Amino acid sequence: MLYLTQLIYLKEGKEDIFDQFEAVAIPRIPLYNGKLLFRLRPTKESYIDHDIEQPYEIHYVSFESQADFDAYMKDEERKKFLHLKDESIKSVTLIKGEKL
Repeated sequence: MLYLTQLIYLKEGKEDIFDQFEAVAIPRIPLYNGKLLFRLRPTKESYIDHDIEQPYEIHYVSFESQADFDAYMKDEERKKFLHLKDESIKSVTLIKGEKL
């Protein structure tokens, strides 16, 4: 099992465009043996302490295997909407892990 955490940082004022991309990308995750375990938008009040920029969203996703994740990333329908991702996302930090 592969676990992925994404810290997603948006370009200012591009929230609606990001939501359009997510409306396509997220429903495709289960097609590749994946699950969106949670998606959250942290607020300033939810932090106890931090030393990095506050992300717009945090996604925690699992896939049965690296091959499943790779296939998801190559999904043709998702790729048609990557221009929305590029237009709205400033940067993403991807953290890969496994259950211990």
